Amino acid sequence: MLGSSRSRHRLTTALAGLGLLVTGAALQVGTGAPAHAATTYRVLFDDGHAEEAGNADWIISTSKPDPLAEDSSPSSETDWTGALSSWGVALQKTGAYSLKTATSALSYGGSSATDLSKFDALVLPEPNTKFTTAEKTAIMNFVKAGGGLFMISDHTGADRNNDGYDAVQILNDLMTNNSVDSTDPFGFSIDSLNISSGYPAAISDSGDPVLHGSFGTVTKSLIANGTTATLKPSDNANVKGLVYRSGYSGNTGAFFLTSTFGSGRVAFWGDSSPIDDGTGQSGNTLYDGWNDSGATNAALALNATAWLAGASGGSSGGGGGGGGGGTCTSAQLLGNPGFESGNTTWTAGSGVITNSSSEAARTGSYKAWLDGYGSAHTDTLSQSVTIPSGCSATLSFYLHVDTAETTTSTAYDKLTVTAGSTTLATYSNLDAASGYVLKSFDVSSLAGTTATIKFTGVEGSTLQTSFVIDDTALNVS
Repeated sequence: MLGSSRSRHRLTTALAGLGLLVTGAALQVGTGAPAHAATTYRVLFDDGHAEEAGNADWIISTSKPDPLAEDSSPSSETDWTGALSSWGVALQKTGAYSLKTATSALSYGGSSATDLSKFDALVLPEPNTKFTTAEKTAIMNFVKAGGGLFMISDHTGADRNNDGYDAVQILNDLMTNNSVDSTDPFGFSIDSLNISSGYPAAISDSGDPVLHGSFGTVTKSLIANGTTATLKPSDNANVKGLVYRSGYSGNTGAFFLTSTFGSGRVAFWGDSSPIDDGTGQSGNTLYDGWNDSGATNAALALNATAWLAGASGGSSGGGGGGGGGGTCTSAQLLGNPGFESGNTTWTAGSGVITNSSSEAARTGSYKAWLDGYGSAHTDTLSQSVTIPSGCSATLSFYLHVDTAETTTSTAYDKLTVTAGSTTLATYSNLDAASGYVLKSFDVSSLAGTTATIKFTGVEGSTLQTSFVIDDTALNVS
């Protein structure tokens, strides 16, 4: 127990009292894989990391962030300008996708129009500048929460802007040097190779949604100065090679692969030549790998996008998040669920989300710490989430109640958890315990609505009670 009163100086916002007092809280998808509105799948193409440097022109349109401003109803790839316009137009013509281009720093849980919380999949088409620490945290949390990540590399030494980094180094750095999980989270590493040419072949797997999807069947891809990856299934059993360099199989020489992380999905391609449609802005030397007659690159790119965004089912890469047929896409909907991104995504009172060492997080460094002042005080924590129709939904979190109250009969300090207009639970100083306790609630009745999940901690005039919350989740299936 803590002392009879305390002055709390929180270093950052602490999720205190996340005893899931959701008072009038509206469940909101603040994570990387938000729920789909009808059949619209949201895909963000990155152009904030020198994707147009040198001869590269890896954009779906020169109109950014919205390609529809260039042509609102494209019928051919030349209606949009960019070496990825064939990719963008093919998705746009289905009527099932909403496409945007990011030109600034990637974020997750913010308010910008291209914040990752507003998308189902992120495409990184051969980035040529390193991601910042904050960007890597955002990307990893986006995938962990259910987003799809499409990483496209090039050969080692392809430093198009001469800043000392190529896509091999940049993408490996993303996977091995981030604050979310640097222990080989996706189960593969990108090889430092420059393979001059070849037509890598697809494995035989008739049930794989990337190789056999709605955009066609994949038989081969194209490598024109590219690289491969080494699989490490002991680190992630869901990693799966789909297309291999000639003479390779198993854990080596994978030119295209899929994997999972948390509730999200991941795809990797070892060369940017296959996505190049040969057209773009003047001054660039481009090659039409998209329509190369010896490969099926268009089908591979489009099927993979559909799978990553959740528009196709199946379990490529071993199953997991993001996609799926049926009426509900399995996902974890809360953004910044463990608070490791600090005071983002959640709407929290001052000092609620914090990494203060005075109260330990259950995992990581951050948690939500409500109350604990030993004086009359109210703290709130909330997030709005859209729960798709047809889904079963469960809200869960870990709660630690720490109090200086000595009574065994009177609830002086209370934490209320609400989902929408429903009060799920109320906790008090009488629920004090030495560690975290898992709390779980069925909120399936909120399917098809946007609700606010809210925790409200109200403390009396004397003797502190701290409500500390960590590792929240709103899982739908």
